[in-house]
Amino acid sequence: MPDKGEGKGKDKGKEKGKDKGECDRDMTSRQFLFGLPLDPQYHPAMIISKRPAIALCGVLATLAVGLLPASASAADEPVNRPAPKVDLVLDVSGSMQARDIDGQSRMAAAKQAFNEVLDATPEEVQLGIRTLGANYPGKDTKVGCKDTKQLYPVGPLDRTEAKTAVATLAPTGWTPIGPALLGAADDLEGGNATRRIVLITDGEDTCAPLDPCEVARDIAAKGIHLVIDTLGLVPDDKTRKQLSCIAEATGGTYTSVRHTNELSGRVTQLVDRAADPVATPVVTQGAASCAQAPELKPGLYSDREKFSEHRWYRVNVLPGQELRASVSVADDRAVDKDYGVLLRAVTTHGREIVRGSESGDGRTDVISTGLRYPKPPDDNADDSVEPTPEAVCLQVSNAFSAPDSVKTTPGLPVELTVDLVDSPDQPSDIAAFGLGRGWWLLGLMALTGLLAGLIWGWISRWRVAVWRTN
Repeated sequence: MPDKGEGKGKDKGKEKGKDKGECDRDMTSRQFLFGLPLDPQYHPAMIISKRPAIALCGVLATLAVGLLPASASAADEPVNRPAPKVDLVLDVSGSMQARDIDGQSRMAAAKQAFNEVLDATPEEVQLGIRTLGANYPGKDTKVGCKDTKQLYPVGPLDRTEAKTAVATLAPTGWTPIGPALLGAADDLEGGNATRRIVLITDGEDTCAPLDPCEVARDIAAKGIHLVIDTLGLVPDDKTRKQLSCIAEATGGTYTSVRHTNELSGRVTQLVDRAADPVATPVVTQGAASCAQAPELKPGLYSDREKFSEHRWYRVNVLPGQELRASVSVADDRAVDKDYGVLLRAVTTHGREIVRGSESGDGRTDVISTGLRYPKPPDDNADDSVEPTPEAVCLQVSNAFSAPDSVKTTPGLPVELTVDLVDSPDQPSDIAAFGLGRGWWLLGLMALTGLLAGLIWGWISRWRVAVWRTN
């Protein structure tokens, strides 16, 4: 069957060498939200400021130019980051004998792509190769579903040795994707480096009931920040659905592949992406109440939240600081329509300061919202005395539900971003007094409507009076 969705999952390639002032129009909502510290003109959900695109680009360009000296000096300093780890997981099952990729077998196309990927792998990347279905040709399910093996260990890459190992592969057995993912997670275990699994397969798992989608969710629930990207070779609908589910569970990507150059290009891009510096979220666990909430410093955090659950976190805000927070909840499985997420800033006594919320009623991968709370400086404070921070509790709530056939454990992935910046000298934002700008606008509109109604009524009565007189 032809793949009607061909091309939708293809990555257009990673752009390199972008100017720092260039406006990226393809930025996703998730990247936009998690890019805090936010631009002072952008505050999600309750606080929204619109500016013309040209002005925004000008501001970004000005900031980029202003930061050039600092960036240049920073680039001169060596950065000691753990070497990123990538494990390529290749399907070597019997179905890889099919000859439908550029006139050659799927296995031959995979070998050719692997050779190109190995040549292009950055020196700093520690790369390994794991196979599934490469060794057992029999019909015993118990044996076939354990057929996964580390072909080349994760570590510094010897290109000749890795190519030699790949050249020996021949399509053989089953498709134990679930066990292969568990094995790959073990291959990448240890350290704080960026970790990525790239799964290449031409079919769905044949070793149920170990559902690979559930395996991916369990891996994500461990909080080890391991991303799984999947590539389907000439996939059917069932394979596409399963591989998409695996990728979504860990924040990865799914790509449909029908040509050798697409396979080598996509895998090379994913390996390069692993080498890029990224912000790694800190695993935290929200509490059931404000009093028990963990204290968060500025940074990026990850958590898991059950369906329709409330979780609490605490941030200490000094006079003269502005709290900016945002949250994203990902629906990594099928969910019912009509859902929402709420982020509230509350005092320790339970008074709401400001809130941000977002809702939807269709299919989405992530839903996000945010807020900000500027705390005015204390003009009467004694400079010799350390200022007392205000404990602000952040409540994260979701309104998700799922069909009866969908497992609700582990909970939904949550990412929370917290930042503290200098507050304006004279905070004019009404959020400083406990309300969001949305309420201020609503009140202004109501007052305007009332005055307009009174004026129109007076004019109408005057016209009627004139009409009766004449």
